[in-house]
Amino acid sequence: MDTLRTPDSRFDNLPGYDFAPHYCEDLPSTPGLRVHYLDEGPRDAEVTWLCLHGQPTWSYLYRRMIPVFVAAGQRVVAPDFLGFGRSDKPLHEAAYSFDFHRQMLIELVDRLALERIRLVCQDWGGLIGLTLPMAAPQRYAGLLVMNTALGTGDLPLGDGFLAWRAYARSQPDLDIAALMKRSTPHLSIAEAQAYAAPFPDVRYKAGVRRFPELVPDHPEAGGAAISRAARDWWRASWSGPSLMAIGMQDPVLGPPAMRYLHQQIRHCPPPLELAEAGHFVQEWGEPVARAALVALSGRSGAAG
Repeated sequence: MDTLRTPDSRFDNLPGYDFAPHYCEDLPSTPGLRVHYLDEGPRDAEVTWLCLHGQPTWSYLYRRMIPVFVAAGQRVVAPDFLGFGRSDKPLHEAAYSFDFHRQMLIELVDRLALERIRLVCQDWGGLIGLTLPMAAPQRYAGLLVMNTALGTGDLPLGDGFLAWRAYARSQPDLDIAALMKRSTPHLSIAEAQAYAAPFPDVRYKAGVRRFPELVPDHPEAGGAAISRAARDWWRASWSGPSLMAIGMQDPVLGPPAMRYLHQQIRHCPPPLELAEAGHFVQEWGEPVARAALVALSGRSGAAG
């Protein structure tokens, strides 16, 4: 598989991001591809927060939340999807599929032997991440879910997403820094540029281009069946504590999509609504992380 690897120098001196890189290079389904992840806090912590990013972001997205969890004595693992961040980037868009990304995460969780996981997911981190616990329910002990969805393929895609997909198709060399600054105005210019650090030029953005095309838009689409199974599982079998945080200004996966998702998660309490937050809720992440420490500290049982 033809791949690119972003030079390490691109990640020097990023604001707020002084975390040490960790790599796994021998996962069974992706031989020869290097997966990057952050691993902060004690390895023997009582719980591990597994933080999954979306498109076009990477683990930089969690820099405001990681210190809150670590200060509480807990572990945080934040991987970069292949095609993003410090992970390797297959050159051809056809390499990327729903199953390609999902299987990588399943294998990484197994390789790191993560237990008592509190799943943290947003955007594609949720589209894929919400299908993970039913594959190994004994590993998962809590859920923090932010603006995302399940790609079940049996519901019409929203106008906001269709507009975003059309825009993404028109921008093969997407200006990621400009997008992040526009959607998250309080970012500094340096922070917005940090989101673009993994992508020196258009060749590195195959994974970015591909994600909007992978959202299941009919029942037979890749990932749709497993997502419908996940919806059923969250409705009927999940018994761990949950917290939903909604960025109310998100035009793509905002309040309507999140209220539907809320109905699918068994025993999920009323959402935490962030009036000023947009799609990238983690950029308002400190209070969300503090709320999650409280909300998810109760029942420790994962799934039934």
